[in-house]
Amino acid sequence: MIKIAPSILAADVLNLERDARRMMDAGADWLHVDVMDAHFVHNLAYSPEVVRRLKQIATVPLDVHLMMDQPGRYLDAFLDAGADVLTIHTEIGGDISAMLDRIRRRGAKAGLALKPGTGISAALPFMDQADLILTMTVEPGFGGQKLNETVLDKIADLRNRGYEGEIEADGGIKETNLSRLIEKGLSVAVMGTALYRAEEPGEMIGRLHQMG
Repeated sequence: MIKIAPSILAADVLNLERDARRMMDAGADWLHVDVMDAHFVHNLAYSPEVVRRLKQIATVPLDVHLMMDQPGRYLDAFLDAGADVLTIHTEIGGDISAMLDRIRRRGAKAGLALKPGTGISAALPFMDQADLILTMTVEPGFGGQKLNETVLDKIADLRNRGYEGEIEADGGIKETNLSRLIEKGLSVAVMGTALYRAEEPGEMIGRLHQMG
């Protein structure tokens, strides 16, 4: 069954606990936390402290996506705060293999993210170390963008290459386009605006779960 991971980037920043609980009560499988350093992407959000506070109320895994140019400096801070899944980008400098290994040795799932313009060749050397590969379906940094459908083939290519871990997509995912992603091999869907603006998010998540 497809996992649904509401992104708190779409939540009301003054009511993060309320909105996080609303998504968990609605049947969310994970909570997705975007972390941005204003260097790797042109936006700034959330600190280890936000993850730590979310962990105190979380009844589902916290899926933390580090959109940072030097994530190695902060891996332990986010793992200490309670990240259950911790994702870094292929486009950064540094020893990606060592960082993925470090995350796994701390007991979390290690994720590797690809921007829309980055081919899967960047992830292939690390497929045995990555528990999750995140295919960005919009340019990272801001919510509310339209899904880039050229990324669909990346998901299929990863499955065709034998990748059996979680494949996650983030950006512009809606009830009307999720089935196409699932058909390609998607297993985790990050959703923001579509879920938080839904009048009955529980009913929507129920329908999404039935898609695959």
